[in-house]
Amino acid sequence: METTEFIKQLEELKTEGKTTQELYNEISSLAMIFGLRKEQRPVVKNAYYLSMEFLIGRSFFNNLMELGVLDETRNILAQKGIDINIFEEIEDAALGNGGLGRLAACFLDSAAGLGLPLQGYGIRYRYGLFKQAIENGFQVELPDDWQRFGDPWSIRRENEKRTVRFADMTVTAVPYDMPVFGKRINVLRLWQAEGDEEAQKISEYLYPADDTEEGKLLRLRQEYFFSAAAVGELIEKHVKLYGRKFHNFADFNVIQLNDTHPVLAIAEFIRILIADYQVNFSDAVEIARKTFAYTNHTIMPEALECWDAGQVKKILPDIYALLIKLHLKQKEDFDKLNCSEEEASDMAIYSSDRFSMANLAVYIGKTVNGVAKLHTEILKDSLFRTAYRYYPEKFQNKTNGITQRRWLMLCNRELSELIDNTIGKEWRSDISLLCGLNGHIPEITNEFVRVKAVKRKQLFDYIKKHEGIDIPENFIVYSQVKRLHEYKRQLMTAFAILEIYKGLKDGTVKDFQPSVFVFGAKSAPSYKRAKAIIKFINEVADKLNSDEQTNKFLKVVFVQNYNVSYAEKIVAGTDVSLQVSTAGLEASGTGNMKFMMNGAVTCGTMDGANIEIVELAGKENNYIFGAEVDEIEKLKTEGYEPAKLMQKNALHRYAVSALTDGTFSDGGTGCFKDLYDALIVGASWHKPDHYFVLHDLQSYVEALLKINTDYKDQKSFATKQLKNTANSAFFSSDRTIMEYAEEIWNITD
Repeated sequence: METTEFIKQLEELKTEGKTTQELYNEISSLAMIFGLRKEQRPVVKNAYYLSMEFLIGRSFFNNLMELGVLDETRNILAQKGIDINIFEEIEDAALGNGGLGRLAACFLDSAAGLGLPLQGYGIRYRYGLFKQAIENGFQVELPDDWQRFGDPWSIRRENEKRTVRFADMTVTAVPYDMPVFGKRINVLRLWQAEGDEEAQKISEYLYPADDTEEGKLLRLRQEYFFSAAAVGELIEKHVKLYGRKFHNFADFNVIQLNDTHPVLAIAEFIRILIADYQVNFSDAVEIARKTFAYTNHTIMPEALECWDAGQVKKILPDIYALLIKLHLKQKEDFDKLNCSEEEASDMAIYSSDRFSMANLAVYIGKTVNGVAKLHTEILKDSLFRTAYRYYPEKFQNKTNGITQRRWLMLCNRELSELIDNTIGKEWRSDISLLCGLNGHIPEITNEFVRVKAVKRKQLFDYIKKHEGIDIPENFIVYSQVKRLHEYKRQLMTAFAILEIYKGLKDGTVKDFQPSVFVFGAKSAPSYKRAKAIIKFINEVADKLNSDEQTNKFLKVVFVQNYNVSYAEKIVAGTDVSLQVSTAGLEASGTGNMKFMMNGAVTCGTMDGANIEIVELAGKENNYIFGAEVDEIEKLKTEGYEPAKLMQKNALHRYAVSALTDGTFSDGGTGCFKDLYDALIVGASWHKPDHYFVLHDLQSYVEALLKINTDYKDQKSFATKQLKNTANSAFFSSDRTIMEYAEEIWNITD
């Protein structure tokens, strides 16, 4: 891109009388014009990343930074009397829910930054997930019209639309291309469903409620819709370039399935080869085996897609027939391997009148990877233990990563400049050089403390503007921001806060450094317990923030509508990253990496990527507590009685009883009683406290109080924080993407 010409046109841009929206669209369009002029080097092989989510966040600042004109744009606008931060009111592109979608966005960013040909495929949701409001402490879901300011970073490709057929309807899939700027320009292609009213519903919302037959069918339609559009297009492109011979398809294309949502792409790929190009079934299967790779993101059963065979047959009869044929072939393969009946059932594509997308992905995929060291071991030892026994060569680990471009350079300019001044700017293009900070930590701790104070102030100003809550500048920031789920144990953090609060009230907690606990999370609309936890946290926040005796020492904030833009402020301003999932259940996490890179210590369990964080930055520079995986498994087999544990501990009794003793109100819904029963009584589908909240609670409180004490020696604590930043390069998605490129995709720049 000729930046001088962009700067010249920006200087000539008339700004008087224009709205924020008009300026945003004009500057964005100008950047697109120049950005897309970049010449592309031809490549032999492309990788394609199919994902239900791409949580890309706001494109404006990131794209201007990638194009090398962010600072110039900031300065030119300032000369015109415009603060570039006015564009923060532009909506995030709400095309994802959590780590799965954010990871996909980081991967695209890193691939472009490294010059690797990786293209994304997903859905262009009209409303995305939802916009979260908090009313009387409860989550309320509102339509998230992220396009209301326009979408200047997307290009509609009308002449490349496709037809996707269901038994009861035909849908037009119209592609919108979002360029991903870097060393090369890659593309995120998002399909928009068009046609009649029913057809349009397919791309209306991310994750529509699936607690009804209609909702389940809509989810199935969504997953087939974008998968079919993607593989259909790729096959047609191959035919145009290389003819109808498919033996070499995998020499030019590799398709990565981001979790189980796009796995129907395998069946559609085989179906097209057979139906449209007369490839025989066995050959089509072998071509698919060389083409597809599968990433597993979780062992949680609700995220491992299993489709009712009757539903598939109802709207996708050809796919149903193909899946049954694959199942029969799989049985033949298992017979040749002398699998037992139990082993065959464990790996079956079709069982109990349901199709397992995970088992299909493992059976066909050339590789299967987990996303952190512990997670991959759990896949091999537990979830896919039988498949690993028979196909060990398929399994790999690819620990997740984050893009340092957005999550350090963009969101923390002050820390980035400190790093520049300490080790030079070369780390910006080679993140591995960040470890050079280790040799300079003693000399920069004072400056780092100043930077942290600046970022806290920015965060507190943002919270004041959006939540109306004042936080004094001397408060330590503890943050737990992520999707709301019971296993992530936001409820345990709420209990820990209550125990500290009681200690402050009765004087048993002394000399306490003022602290604020920041929560940010959305619950799935139909996840009643998660929504109850949000209500409980907000009840705790209201009580503590209004208590004149203690609120100068302890505050709680639940930020509304947590998203990428809010995260950019929180990760830069946080001192302590709370990563407290039940050991063995968090596959990796990526929030933990963002906090680490920005100089927060981790207070967490030995779960997911926390394990690798403490290996790299040192256990002494983080705060680990709670049961590890082996102990959790032992508790499951030998027995665990949380009710007895609560009775023995007065503080636990105080915190947990607050759910039902009238301390807090659930608005007459009974949802707090359900949370209490889940911990103490259990339910028809689980034992009491199946996420071991009460087991880990005391060690959690002790860890939080130790952090508070250690923080008083600010230089020593800043050293711990800097050690985390200095050793965070491993968690760059540049490293992750290079591992995929070299060990799975076989692509080069």
